[in-house]
This record gives sequence, C-alpha cells and structure tokens, in this order.
Amino acid sequence: MQQNKLGDYFYINMNNADFWASINAVIEEGFTSEGLQKLYAYAEDFISGRLVYKRFSSLEQYGCSTGGFANVIATLLAGAEIIADCEFEKSLTEYQRECKRGAQQEKSIEQWAKAEGIWIEPVDDSLQQLLGARIAEGGEAVVYDNGTTLVKSIGLDYFILPALALDRIALHNAYFPETRLKVLGFGRNIKGDFEIIVEQPFIKGLHISDEKIEDFMKSMGFELKNPRNWTYATPEIYLSDMHDENVLCSANGTVFVIDCDIRINTPELRQGGVRMFTTEVVYN
Repeated sequence: MQQNKLGDYFYINMNNADFWASINAVIEEGFTSEGLQKLYAYAEDFISGRLVYKRFSSLEQYGCSTGGFANVIATLLAGAEIIADCEFEKSLTEYQRECKRGAQQEKSIEQWAKAEGIWIEPVDDSLQQLLGARIAEGGEAVVYDNGTTLVKSIGLDYFILPALALDRIALHNAYFPETRLKVLGFGRNIKGDFEIIVEQPFIKGLHISDEKIEDFMKSMGFELKNPRNWTYATPEIYLSDMHDENVLCSANGTVFVIDCDIRINTPELRQGGVRMFTTEVVYN
C-alpha cells in the first residue's frame, strides 16, 4: 500500500482489502482517538468522491454523503461486517445468519456512536423530554416536532440489518433530496431495539391522489408493480409505501416524498431488479 498525506493522515491508493482491514482494525481496537480520526478521514474521502463505494451509484453515494458524517461512517462500519460473512456457522438458517450479522453491525455502530457522544438510550424517553410528545408513529418510526424540522427515530423492523436501513437513507436523499434525511445519532428504545435518529425538513402539504403519485413516479422512470401496497420499481431501485400519507403535494403542484420503503433492487425482491450488494471500494 502506498501512503500519501491527506490532511494530517496518510491514505490514498489503498486497495479494497487494505481499506476494510483498516476499518476492522479500528473496530477491534475499540475506537481509539486515532481510530476515530481515521474514520473521519475516510468519511471525508467518501464525501469528496476520492473514495468510491461501489455499493452505490455516484448519485446514491452523494445521497449518503448528504446524510452527514454520522451516516457515512455508520455505512462504512456496517459494510466492514459483510466481508466477515464466511465466519458465521454454516448450520444457521438464513434468518439466523441475518440476525447475527445485524447484531454485529449494531454492536460496531453502537460502540462508535458512544465514543463520539451521539448515542442516546433510551431513545423514547430522551427525545420526549427534549422535544415533547410524539406527533406521529408508524410501523417503524416515531416522529417528534422540532419546529422547522421533524426528528424521527427509525427502527429496523423492515430490515434486520442496519446496512439496509442506512441504504434507505442514502437512496431517499439521492432520489428525493427535497426531504433529505440527516443522521443525528443512534440509540436503543425502551425495549432495547436499535434505532437511527434522523432529522428531516417539515413539509406542510396537500393531499395527493394515487393517480398523481403514479404520474410522478412514471416521470422519474418508475413502473407501478403492485397498487395494493403502492410498489414501484426500476431495475435499479425498489420503492413501496408510496401512498397519500407518505407523499404530499404543494399548492403549486410540487410533489414531496416524506417517507417510503426504498431499497437497492436485487433479484431477490422479485421486481425485475438487476443489482447485487457489494462492499467494494476504490480510491480515485
């Protein structure tokens, strides 16, 4: 590995194996001061585009970056786990392997967030004391009023893996930047469930019909796959829950997607997806 100066640090021209070995070393060493500085240097490379994360398109990597340093670093920590998949016991079921991988990702992000001072526990009580009563609650998120913004605590009910929940933030920001999600921190609720705490602009909008939502999605290149659960897709992106509680319209006709289930469209989703998950990185 060739080493060059980058600010006060060294990295550039790392290969994929070097990069993930470095991330795993930071995790194994317990997020020391030097390790935290390395993570921020890598995050700066990610945000600047020097570090290309091939899991995402360039637009999606930008979407991840607009979620803030916490979002980028957590995404990299979750990615570090995946290369160790061969270590899991072959006797486990697929679901058990997913749960074990999810627990490993949670642990790394939790240890880092505690070292950075952005871990909240329990999330429910802390946010309620800080922001007041919750104003909405859905299948996976609790919403609090923060004036011109909303604060949401998002669980893993739909995902199991933090990596997939973090993908959702990157994709949402890429395709719906008007309602960008910024990661503030992480925590566990009173039940002990892992949660991602995000901030989002408050949008006061009007009701929009399913027909107008479909027209909007078609204008973005999405095809309606299942009207019963408001599912749309391209070969690259899977998108569901696009109903009138998650999508609003301004008085001048601008459409705002507030919330949706957005994912990388892999063949396993059975919606014509062509993408595969990867954690390969390349330095420009």
